Amino acid sequence: MAMPVTIRVQPDDFDIAAEIAALTRGRADIGAVVSFTGICRGGSGDEAIAAMTLEHYPGMVEAEIARHVEEACARWPLQGVTVIHRYGRVVPGDNIVLVLAASVHREAAFQAAEFLMDYLKTQAPFWKSEERADGRSWVEAQAHDDDATARWTR
Repeated sequence: MAMPVTIRVQPDDFDIAAEIAALTRGRADIGAVVSFTGICRGGSGDEAIAAMTLEHYPGMVEAEIARHVEEACARWPLQGVTVIHRYGRVVPGDNIVLVLAASVHREAAFQAAEFLMDYLKTQAPFWKSEERADGRSWVEAQAHDDDATARWTR
């Protein structure tokens, strides 16, 4: 059986439980599924975010995600991977990204999910702007995100 890989970039929300069920249905070879869901946060006071808009480069973003999924599969013994990333306008509480990594054992699933999220955060061609009471601004890259990604270099 070929390892199932799902990569979707979409404006619509996703159902986390349904995605896990789709990945694991009929599979007796999976002993662990690690999921990460990124959610739009709101914050409070002057830092409150009213909404976020995510833009992407169609075609390129899917290829970049696929490249990192392929690397994860080469590094860890995975039984399946799902990556779903939304684009468009989201408000606090909305899902933004889902990463599922399935393996026989939990360690590989945890590491692969973390690796994929670190790379999605820093390498996938998405651009984010935040709406606040004082206006809209682009989200700048963060050094701590680059540091998290750097630890995966060989």
